[in-house]
Amino acid sequence: MAYILLIDDDHDFAAATATVLKNAGHDVKIELDINNALNTMNKKIPDLVIMDVMFPQNPSAGFDLARKMRHNNNNLLKNIPLLMLTAINSKFPLGLGANDADKSWLTITDFLEKPVNLDVLLNKVAHLVYKDTKV
Repeated sequence: MAYILLIDDDHDFAAATATVLKNAGHDVKIELDINNALNTMNKKIPDLVIMDVMFPQNPSAGFDLARKMRHNNNNLLKNIPLLMLTAINSKFPLGLGANDADKSWLTITDFLEKPVNLDVLLNKVAHLVYKDTKV
């Protein structure tokens, strides 16, 4: 069982996704406010962070938080697998994906688009948390 921090401002989506992850045996904490996310992580280091990009106060807040995690003085946050789960490509046709990850701007481990196939999500989580080769 992994401790997963799910950061998304859409309460219904977050609750439904958390239910799927909990049914798969994970402990899930939902953080609806991206401004509290770093504080939440520092209180209990997650095994995986699943995060949206767009938040009401900043449409690129998820990117900003990812960079803060990777460039933070807290070494424990630097190595947490980070799954970006977002509909950003629907709103802004940027064509972003996992292949765009880099060490300075898009500091994520993997990327999925909303709406997400739940089997794909669970396989990604297994791969990122347990280094399972299902994906």
